[in-house]
Amino acid sequence: MTDEMYAWVVDRPGPIDTAPLRKIRRPIPEPGPGEVLVEVEACGICRTDLHLCEGDLPPKHLHITPGHQTVGTVVAHGPSTTRTTSTRTTADHTGGDRAAPADRFAVGERVGIAWLRGTCGGCEFCRRGAENLCPRSTYTGWDAHGGFAEYAVVPQDFAYALPPDRPAIELAPFLCAGIIGYRALLRANLPPGGRLGIYGFGSSAHLTAQLATAQGAELFVMTRGEQNRVLARALGAVFVGETADRPPAQLDSAIVFAPAGDVVPYALEAVRPGGTVAVAGIHLSDVPVLNYERHLFHERDLRSVTSNTRRDGEELFRLIARLEISAHTTAVPFDAVDRALADVAHGRASGSLVALR
Repeated sequence: MTDEMYAWVVDRPGPIDTAPLRKIRRPIPEPGPGEVLVEVEACGICRTDLHLCEGDLPPKHLHITPGHQTVGTVVAHGPSTTRTTSTRTTADHTGGDRAAPADRFAVGERVGIAWLRGTCGGCEFCRRGAENLCPRSTYTGWDAHGGFAEYAVVPQDFAYALPPDRPAIELAPFLCAGIIGYRALLRANLPPGGRLGIYGFGSSAHLTAQLATAQGAELFVMTRGEQNRVLARALGAVFVGETADRPPAQLDSAIVFAPAGDVVPYALEAVRPGGTVAVAGIHLSDVPVLNYERHLFHERDLRSVTSNTRRDGEELFRLIARLEISAHTTAVPFDAVDRALADVAHGRASGSLVALR
């Protein structure tokens, strides 16, 4: 191992066509106590990375490395520690202190690095199992360097054990697109066999659609871009239309994946009385003024989705181990991460893009 590595960094946040990302050489990071150093195999490309590059999410550090759907191999541990942990190291993340092993992962073991990187473990939200709402939560590729690099560091308690026999390109999208989609589906309160509307059909949406149909849902997709519509039909959507189109039947639930607030009223109008609309994005343009009678009356619920808990991720990986759910991926060379993010920005991407080393 050399002392330096290549990494992509956000140089000057701005429109993706102004080249806010730059590839540099920097020292390989050293893992601290409770952390592992991971050699990166693959890192999925997420719209959140685009928001960070363009300044919708202001970078918290100069020259931050984005990327939070990282698959790799543990190559080193930080200093050994004997520690007692609270909610963030218990298996069910519901509270209580207990001893944790110094090394959760062995050298050579495959792990996944996701968006949620740390929580305080002691606040009211962490204690009740809602660590995604922890006011001191931290995030990969925003608070600390992420996976658009040759190596990355992650706290062991926030890494996921991954199967060694499945290609990294297939696993990477589940570490954010899959987890957030799974949480959005839970938040949408879809009844068994219900009608689900999906607005926007990118990386997260196409994985969520498979989860829903595997549970017997009827799928209605409203999206722009012919590639996305083709994929939606291939995944079993009974109706595929433009964003503003009214589905031919009332929906029980809807999820808005498109980062456009003006989509929210369409989704609310499409759900039946008692229906739920969940907004899955971390960044959304302003929602237009809503009309109470048309959009919210008859007990329609509008709900947001904020990050995820580790329990969400663990449940998702158990599901995909037994269900036939797979990411439709396009491999991207590590040197082309900036161009791939431009494809996401301009609607040229379909399914999930994954950078491979």
